[in-house]
Amino acid sequence: MSACKRLLSFVKHRNFWTPARRHVTTWSPVGAAFNAKAQRLNVFEKNGLFGVPELSCPAGFQVATKTALKDTERLLENACSGPPGVETVQSFDHLSDGLCKVADLADFIKVAHPDPAFREAAEKTCIEIGTVVEKLNTNVELCQSLKKLLDNPDIAAQLDPDTRRVAELFMFDFEISGIHLDEKLRKEAVALHVKLLDLNNEFLVGSHLPNRIARSAIPEHLHLHFASEGSFVQVGGLHADSPNDLVREIAYRIYLYPNADLMECLEELLKCRYKLAKLVGYESYGHRALKGTMAKTPVNHKQLAHHITSKDFTMMRNMKKKLNPRNSELMPWDHPFLSGVLRAERYNIEPSLYSPYLSLGACMEGLNNLFSQLYGVSLMSEHPAAGEVWSEDVRKLAVVHETEGLLGYIYCDFFHRQDKPHQDCHFTIRGGRWCQETGQYQLPVVVLMLSLPHPTKSAPTLLTPGMMENLFHEMGHAMHSMLGRTRYQHVTGTRCATDFAEVPSILMEYFATDYRVISQFARHYETGQPLPETMVARLCESKKVCGAADTQLQIFYAVLDQIYHGKPQNCSTTDILKDMQQKFYGLPYTPNTAWQLRFSHLIGYGAKYYSYLMSRAVASMVWKQCFVQDPLSRDMGERYRREMLAHGGAKEPMLMVEGMLQRRPTIEDFVDALVSELNPNFETFIMDSES
Repeated sequence: MSACKRLLSFVKHRNFWTPARRHVTTWSPVGAAFNAKAQRLNVFEKNGLFGVPELSCPAGFQVATKTALKDTERLLENACSGPPGVETVQSFDHLSDGLCKVADLADFIKVAHPDPAFREAAEKTCIEIGTVVEKLNTNVELCQSLKKLLDNPDIAAQLDPDTRRVAELFMFDFEISGIHLDEKLRKEAVALHVKLLDLNNEFLVGSHLPNRIARSAIPEHLHLHFASEGSFVQVGGLHADSPNDLVREIAYRIYLYPNADLMECLEELLKCRYKLAKLVGYESYGHRALKGTMAKTPVNHKQLAHHITSKDFTMMRNMKKKLNPRNSELMPWDHPFLSGVLRAERYNIEPSLYSPYLSLGACMEGLNNLFSQLYGVSLMSEHPAAGEVWSEDVRKLAVVHETEGLLGYIYCDFFHRQDKPHQDCHFTIRGGRWCQETGQYQLPVVVLMLSLPHPTKSAPTLLTPGMMENLFHEMGHAMHSMLGRTRYQHVTGTRCATDFAEVPSILMEYFATDYRVISQFARHYETGQPLPETMVARLCESKKVCGAADTQLQIFYAVLDQIYHGKPQNCSTTDILKDMQQKFYGLPYTPNTAWQLRFSHLIGYGAKYYSYLMSRAVASMVWKQCFVQDPLSRDMGERYRREMLAHGGAKEPMLMVEGMLQRRPTIEDFVDALVSELNPNFETFIMDSES
């Protein structure tokens, strides 16, 4: 090691926050790395974003795009000219991989990079490659080469199951893009796809923009709760946690006030989706979107809604009367706040009581221990080069298996910064696949994005229980990407059916609230004292308070999404919202609001928002049947990897669930799993009374 590198290494390890009390237990290397303040990047190594040399400046996106498109032409020729066989599917996957590697990276940078020039260059790349992909999906010659393979029973019979499934998934992409149509209609399908790319982007951007109102329209003593902009007040969210009823009401009414342009965009988007679905032979966009999922066809939520009859709203009404006797009517802006009040009152789960035990480093250490015990996998902190990351507080983890070696990389963009999206999410930057051309496995690369507070001079970053759960949730997605060893990147990790993709992340939430797991890492950052078991038990039980009302809200969102993507209703999206809210929720619609314009999930989860409910039901079944007896069982961890995580999207999702549970669940099982989540655990009450 050179003198310079030794110095950097010394600085790196000295830079983490050190507790004032000496007797506290020391953190593991991964815990220390995340309880550190921002490290200086290794300036002796220069690189581009994610180690891609071209991406050291915004102009590099154009270079990377040109290279990818040039390679696409060559690979397109290979895919069309070779004899039908396994090589055909390999060529398709290689072609897809070349475009995805640039498009997926750009898709992340366009929302996450602090430099507007990088964001703009990345967005141009997304549009350019997106347009090429739409054209490829209607390329007749390319489709014919795949058709020759699948239509020949002798050749198709020789394909291994993974190759056969990937070939069928590629063919499905052709079919939903209208490949079977005549040339005129095919061009119409391409035009609709391109138009939808623009509409999706316009809606996504618009759904996050703040609304504003004249300062004079709001009582002066409330101005401090909102951002100012000259003579206006900006409202950029619902302020759902504010204890002030009027602040919540103002935020709800202003933030959800209808924007005519965005309303028109949504109406046009839904019309285009329906038109495209009909054009390519589907009954509705919902039918097109759900082919290949666990649900297979649009979901009937009435059965679940019938079982979730909630007394929670009565409790909330009583609480509102107690807090505000003059204005006691329960309104939609009260639900999140009052459910939180009821949880806190009943179980004393004030987040500040928990946070000292949940430093970010401790939680990362806990994840490392959990993965080590379940899968034999370790998280190892690495030092990124200058230019490799988009912000100096991004941490890089190598994921290493005890016998298989390096599995991939996770970049952790965990800390709050201006202009960064507030949504916690997982991005695939590069999918894993077996590279025939190099004889090596292409390692997956992912980013986890959170918005956590920075460490201070006196303390590391301390997480609330909700933040800790979100961290575990997103890490569930990351390990899905890491532990899959799929032959094809088209089905790598989270590239699977949407209603299955959330199962690994939701399952991680169960580990995050099990004392046997938490006790391994949750300790006070100053004293080293462990988090008491009674506090964890109370936290778990508190989730069930107003759980039925929360599930009702999710059913309402899921039904709304299904109706929007069904047959046209000949009425406005707001009229549909009002009707569905009355039938499936329980709180009144507020005039002159349009919640649907903030429903950004309509873009990525169009017709598939129900996936959260279905995935929660599957995760609940897997937890109760396989992990509740011993959440640290290596045997179960290996079975879970083998049956569910290893396949990505290369296997029918219901077959993976069946393999794990060793039975095929029925609709009744799904409903029972969700309903049983709401049952109280009386041991908690006994434990509380004893303590």
